[in-house]
This record gives sequence, structure tokens and C-alpha cells, in this order.
Amino acid sequence: QVQLVDSGGGLVQAGGSLRLSCAASRSIFSINDMGWYRQGPGKQREFVAAITSGGSTNYADSVKGRFTISRDNAKNTVYLKMNSLKPEDTAVYYCNAQITTMTLYDDAYWGQGTQVTVSS
Repeated sequence: QVQLVDSGGGLVQAGGSLRLSCAASRSIFSINDMGWYRQGPGKQREFVAAITSGGSTNYADSVKGRFTISRDNAKNTVYLKMNSLKPEDTAVYYCNAQITTMTLYDDAYWGQGTQVTVSS
């Protein structure tokens, strides 16, 4: 059973930085796209950033220039470095990965979420 474990969230003041990590494990044959989504209080889950297996990246307009997504393919891990954080970045952040398992089953998997709170 594939497992994604998010970590790195916390409480930070506006203007501060955090780095989120998400490690995938168990029964992995290959990982294609990886990304981050977030869900703020009373809001729907929204796209934040994504990275392909080749390293191409895509960002939501609201985080461009402030957030950087990266990945370590050897560790099956994706990162999200968040700088210049704003109170509106407060949300639960979820990682997402398109994974092919050892049985060649392809599906999208989600982490359990990590809370990011930005105080003003």
C-alpha cells in the first residue's frame, strides 16, 4: 500500500518561511507528477504547485515568486519552500503524487495533510 507522509507545517509570523516535505514509500515502481494543494478554513481545496518527474514546475498565481517546489527522486520526496508567508496562506497543505505501483497500478495518492498557520 503506497503511503505519502507530509511534514513541516507549523505556526509562523507573516513574512516568515517554512519548508514542507512529503515522502512516498511502499510498493512504488515509479512516480510521475508530484504536487501540493491546500485547503483554507471554509474554502475548497486548491492547487498550489506541481513538478514533473523531469523537473518542470507550475505554480498558482497566488504563490508565484514566493513558493518553490522541488523533488528528490532518489528519496521519492517532494518539497515546498514557502517564503514571504501571508496570513492568507494559512491552510492545511496536502501533497499529491501520481504513482505507478509494483503491480503496475497507476493512481493519484494524497498525504494526510500538514497545518500551516501564518499570524499577522
